[in-house]
Amino acid sequence: MTQWQNTEQQGHAVTHNIGLMHHAMMDQEMANFINAENKRQQDHIELIASENFVSRDILMAVGSILTNKYAEGYPGKRYYGGCEYVDQVEQLAIERAKSLFGCGFANIQPHSGSQANQAVFLALLNPGDTILGMSMDAGGHLTHGAKVSLTGKWFNIVSYGVHPVSHRLDMDQVRDLAKKHRPKLIIVGASSYPRVLNFKEFREIADEVGAFLLADVAHISGLIVTGHHPHPFPHAHVVTSTTHKTLRGPRGGIVLTNEEGLAKKIDGAVFPGLQGGPLMHVIAAKGICFKEASTPEFSHYIRSVCDNSAALGRALTQRGYHLVSGGTDNHLLVVDFSGSALSGQAAQQALEAVRITANKNGVPNDQRSYVQTSGLRLGTAAVTTRGFMAADMDIIAQCIHQRLNDLGGPVDAVIKQVQALCRTYPLQ
Repeated sequence: MTQWQNTEQQGHAVTHNIGLMHHAMMDQEMANFINAENKRQQDHIELIASENFVSRDILMAVGSILTNKYAEGYPGKRYYGGCEYVDQVEQLAIERAKSLFGCGFANIQPHSGSQANQAVFLALLNPGDTILGMSMDAGGHLTHGAKVSLTGKWFNIVSYGVHPVSHRLDMDQVRDLAKKHRPKLIIVGASSYPRVLNFKEFREIADEVGAFLLADVAHISGLIVTGHHPHPFPHAHVVTSTTHKTLRGPRGGIVLTNEEGLAKKIDGAVFPGLQGGPLMHVIAAKGICFKEASTPEFSHYIRSVCDNSAALGRALTQRGYHLVSGGTDNHLLVVDFSGSALSGQAAQQALEAVRITANKNGVPNDQRSYVQTSGLRLGTAAVTTRGFMAADMDIIAQCIHQRLNDLGGPVDAVIKQVQALCRTYPLQ
């Protein structure tokens, strides 16, 4: 075990103990549910690619007295009095975000990644404008054009996919669609694409058709700031991200740009366009997250996340499972059950019974509904935070295989293996 992993485990032990102390002060009915969730997080192997475990400092900031303060507006331009200290909190977090991502402007108020994207749409587009984004079955996000989202309802959506065999981005298709439909905005980014994104080539296509380029790096921002994935700047006009995935911060969103004119439009779109008062306790936690993500220890952590993801992919492939695109370059991978009787939903439920938490996911050209799906998305950010190493990925893969290979069989043996891993890398 590395010194960093030992330190992290100690920190997260304190995190969960603090949570329990505070829960004891709440009404008992609600405390029971929160304490039960605390136990679930400790006793389950968390493989949901969108989730992570925050540090003690971040948890304390989110639970701080900053939640009491209403602060509509921006530092130095608030609509309420008494904001002298929260102004300093937000300005510090802004400066840290700009430094971390190497950009000129940062809006850190969006409550989520979806609202960060919506702010970009409000700032740059009019209803009915055309957006070119990745389809959901290829790995895209709801806000990139799904019919059920605001994006799909308010804008003309054109979707690009992946190559039918390699399941990698088909840039010829992206270029052809862009030339044919002349979108005002092109989105590059995904929620379940396991390969490297070529921001430079996307910008070249955007310039060919006169479109803005939005890089939604919600999943890979932790990889980007540590140099484990190419950077979207200077190619993207605007970059959005969440802070709670590979950045390992609180739940929330950010919008970044290098262009002052766009920054002003984005600020107006976030407030008063979409949101009222910002969540100052979360903004403080974002600022802590940006500081943590700038350390050498965090870079080592992200390297371990990627190593673990690759190791898990190899271990599953060795056991006969097919992975979308054949593997992974980042923190996640997608198991493809197309052509088999097993659905993503059934796999998710089966693994939940043995305390392995994952999520069903669409796959390219999925023939099943979004309720059933033919895929299972797995991510290694959370287990790496606990201290899991590459060698442990083979054990996880074996647990997954034992369960999915015998859905009607006993679960005690698999649960025992899961419990042993969780005890080896405890959250408290």
